[in-house]
Amino acid sequence: MIGFWIAILSGALMSVQGVFNTQVTKQSGIWVANVFVQLTALLVCLAFWLFGDRSSFRPLFEVQPKYMLLGGAIGAFITYTVIKSMEQLGPARSVMFIVTSQLLVAYLIELLGLFGTQRQPFEIKKLLGMGVMIAGIVIFKWT
Repeated sequence: MIGFWIAILSGALMSVQGVFNTQVTKQSGIWVANVFVQLTALLVCLAFWLFGDRSSFRPLFEVQPKYMLLGGAIGAFITYTVIKSMEQLGPARSVMFIVTSQLLVAYLIELLGLFGTQRQPFEIKKLLGMGVMIAGIVIFKWT
């Protein structure tokens, strides 16, 4: 049950962060805002590490495959694309497309067993659920 609440909090924080970052971009520039976002994230993470578990960074150098270490670089592009989509579509529409895209890609990753995930069987109800999400976007967009 705790995972459910963490996911809800994550979605809420992502929406608020997207709005904040878009507003900062209007007054600074997209890459300046992105640098600031990533820098403040680094500082928060370092503080939690410093006052938290203090585990070694050494295992990072042993991660296989090495492309798994690209999460931070991908994060910079996530910040950029969230800002641009919120700027052009507004927060609600942007988040609808972002969440739908996340779900679709995550389901494909599970179906194909990509990136070390356990392969899951195809289920028609999940495909129907995706269709309901897309129908919801259509209804939301034209109402």
